[in-house]
Amino acid sequence: MYITCLDLEGVLVPEIWIAFAEASGIPELKRTTRDEPDYDKLMRWRIGVLKEHGLGLREIQETIAKIDPMPGAKEFLDELRSICQVIIISDTFTQFAAPLMEKLGWPTIFCNSLEVAPDGEITGFKMRIEQSKLTTVKALQSIGYDTIAAGDSYNDLGMIQAGKAGFLFRSTDKIKADYPKLPAFETYEELMAAIRKVLASEV
Repeated sequence: MYITCLDLEGVLVPEIWIAFAEASGIPELKRTTRDEPDYDKLMRWRIGVLKEHGLGLREIQETIAKIDPMPGAKEFLDELRSICQVIIISDTFTQFAAPLMEKLGWPTIFCNSLEVAPDGEITGFKMRIEQSKLTTVKALQSIGYDTIAAGDSYNDLGMIQAGKAGFLFRSTDKIKADYPKLPAFETYEELMAAIRKVLASEV
């Protein structure tokens, strides 16, 4: 039996931090896991930038409310969920994800949580588990599932490489060049065809 594990940002919805960087006029917040492999380092730096500018959860949620899934994302996800189990495994946070999950038809998502002061200041974050994407995939495999995974960033590589099949989706030229053996796709149609091919091999 297969479970497909998908990254969220850059795969199904635009990057939240890039959208917030544009909305807030703070270009340095455009830095994402496509640029920085160390997520803990990246988040601590982001929290420092927010504190410096006096911004908190409310401002970010206002931006998220205006974000829509990428064109074709919900249709892709609906079709995929009709043929296999799907889990979104993301390093985003529950406080960010809920409005986006509603727009995607409430798929299952495993993500992390923010530590927020009463005044809305983001003071820290709590990761669900270390190396959450790879650890989750290995846990699914330990209970009898084969996994297929797709993502676009450095923090997706573990789960992409650990399963029966893994794909880069709308990734960077650098990541694609560094990992030339990983199939890389740019459209949902291509990704769906690749996943269907893997599922068909099980029959």
